Amino acid sequence: MAAMVLDQRQRPMQDLRISLTDRCNFRCTYCMPRSVFGARYPFLKPSAVMNFDEIRRLAEVAASLGANKIRLTGGEPLLRHDVSDLVKHLSQIEGIDELTMTTNGSRLSQAMARQLKAAGLTRITVSLDALDDGVFGQINDVGFSVKDVLRAIDHAQAAQLTPVKINMVVRRSVNADQILPMAEAFRHTQQILRFIEFMDVGNTNHWNRAEVVPAGEIFNTINERWPLTAVEPTRVGEVARRFRYQDGQGEIGIIASVSAPFCHSCSRARLSAEGRLYLCLFAEGGLDLLTPLRQGASDPELRSLWQSAWSMRRDQYSVERATLTARPKVEMSHIGG
Repeated sequence: MAAMVLDQRQRPMQDLRISLTDRCNFRCTYCMPRSVFGARYPFLKPSAVMNFDEIRRLAEVAASLGANKIRLTGGEPLLRHDVSDLVKHLSQIEGIDELTMTTNGSRLSQAMARQLKAAGLTRITVSLDALDDGVFGQINDVGFSVKDVLRAIDHAQAAQLTPVKINMVVRRSVNADQILPMAEAFRHTQQILRFIEFMDVGNTNHWNRAEVVPAGEIFNTINERWPLTAVEPTRVGEVARRFRYQDGQGEIGIIASVSAPFCHSCSRARLSAEGRLYLCLFAEGGLDLLTPLRQGASDPELRSLWQSAWSMRRDQYSVERATLTARPKVEMSHIGG
């Protein structure tokens, strides 16, 4: 049985997010703006990125410390070749009850969705920030169409990677007018639409608070059209506040990192593609675990490094945001949001 490790605020580590690559085929303005992540951007060399066996070993270490959920992220995780092989290995780790993935959907074909399900992926989350092609194209900045993302969602649903969740990052001057169209599109489906406040992750997305559409405003916009009822969380540390439509036509979630921080229950650790352990989405730096692994560290030695880092953790950036001075933070594309 895994031994629970607590940080300085008595928060256990339950969720592990693993970035499979720092590369993405989108250039979303809130994550990887083209002005920064252009043709000459120094992405990680292949030799610096964890291979699947290294990912498996570190995931096993995390499971031994209490992690019971793994989410595969990026960059875009489906850019990694043979990712279903990794899913198969991770799904067999003792103690891991849930294995999920977040993707932009560009490579989620029918065949890929079936492979991921067969390999042991529990469910999938697809990012979609607008129903209007013009707005969505402005955000992803590569001309990828809404219909192709909707097709990917259908593939996930058909493969029973359910419940399929849809993530929409809401930015006032960009896509706030898409809240109701998005809600209407997914109201009668089995998918769960989640609205995410625009966050100050990293240093490149030109964040300012005036661009944040607060959770309360998102809720009111939808509730005035289709009345909502709050739903209890399904697990401790769940980040989305859940609501059901009173007419029984589905569920939404709202993630309010800015207006209603949930740092007090944060149970997430993050591994970047080059094997650095980050203890907060807004962290300045991470602990290098890949170097000692490659130098021959045993699993107990890796476990000790990880446990020591978590036990010293005090991070609560979103609570302290207003009082903190500006400082460099790891980019969201590097650790997967």
